[in-house]
Amino acid sequence: MNNRKNILVTGGAGFLGSHLCKKLLEKDNNVICVDNFYSSSKDNITDLLKFKNFTFINKDICNFDTDIKIDQIYNLACPASPVHYQLDPVKTIQTNVLGAIKVLELAKKNNAKILQASTSEVYGDPKINPQNENYWGNVNPIGIRSCYDEGKRCAETLFFDYHRQFNLRIKICRIFNTYGPRMHQNDGRVVSNFIMQSLKNESITIYGNGLQTRSFCYVDDLIKGLLDVMKTGNIFLGPINLGNNYEISILELAKKIIKITKSQSEIKFLEALTDDPVQRRPELSLAKKIIDWSCTIELEEGLKKTSSYFLNKYL
Repeated sequence: MNNRKNILVTGGAGFLGSHLCKKLLEKDNNVICVDNFYSSSKDNITDLLKFKNFTFINKDICNFDTDIKIDQIYNLACPASPVHYQLDPVKTIQTNVLGAIKVLELAKKNNAKILQASTSEVYGDPKINPQNENYWGNVNPIGIRSCYDEGKRCAETLFFDYHRQFNLRIKICRIFNTYGPRMHQNDGRVVSNFIMQSLKNESITIYGNGLQTRSFCYVDDLIKGLLDVMKTGNIFLGPINLGNNYEISILELAKKIIKITKSQSEIKFLEALTDDPVQRRPELSLAKKIIDWSCTIELEEGLKKTSSYFLNKYL
């Protein structure tokens, strides 16, 4: 008897989405990957095309529909780095809001369980550290980052309203900074920026004084977290933080990458970015309690793996 689930992954050709698709395929599911390559790459899914139970559909999630029976949906469709989501902010909001409505309607039609990949950006420039799921955040609603921050916040609202109004089985994961192989070299995120600059022995550019902090989760840990959350019973909805609670300054990160790559790069300080959070670290007691989850891959090990990928892929 075939017990394969039909699982829809929006944004499935992106950094996180492609890793998620692969893991779902390895667990013998039928995976329908929807992506329009706005900020993703065909290269990310090349090795997935060999799976007979993998279907790729080149489509904008805002215009997507299907008559295929869907059992689960992972909604990852949205550019996640400032370079991409600020390029066309109106499109970013549309993807977050109209895209959320589209997948929620699909879930409703199919009585499917649906997971929203939300973000630590819903906390904005937080006034508390670490950030727990009960914190409402400190977001500038009219700033240059708000197309993403407020778009994700609105998507969370939609998910909860669909749950309350239509009894949809929802899950919301707030993803903190994640890195690893298949990140795009020009995606503008700090790990990929620093690795590419250091491998080329170029100046490593830090915006501001470098004392702002982040916490970085390796992609394999993050994907396990998403899968574990999807497996939880219908009573648990989220939101739930997923990320690494090891906090490091951007300056320390730059020095660590220089050391790992044996680079001759020097550090160059530039003007601070508008609305750039001063600190970002997840409070993870809920993840520990609900799914017994925490990061297992140390930052140094993950950075070595990521640097090796960038070296082989781009240089």
